[in-house]
Amino acid sequence: MRQRNPHPPRTGRTRAPALADHFPLGPAWTCQRCGRPYPCPTWTGIPLDNRLRTALLLQGFLRMAQQAVRDLRGRPGGPTPPEIVRRFLWFVPLTDDEARAIAPRVR
Repeated sequence: MRQRNPHPPRTGRTRAPALADHFPLGPAWTCQRCGRPYPCPTWTGIPLDNRLRTALLLQGFLRMAQQAVRDLRGRPGGPTPPEIVRRFLWFVPLTDDEARAIAPRVR
């Protein structure tokens, strides 16, 4: 059974209307609205500035990356922990080496 994340990310006090229905469903980490890998293109396509990057970190994307690594690690054909880190922290410019260094810390 697909589970809705009880702590969807927010971008400030309220979510933008375009993001309102785009929540992750675990344990596969797909978007409940569009079915794409979460965070979906609706999230990754929002314009970012430093304030929003900070808000995304504080609102749970790092915590979601931790849970996603636990849920997705080792699945046949699934993403590697560094790929998951880059997927969930798309708003932070990370090199492959940096993502590999961060991945063991989010498990």
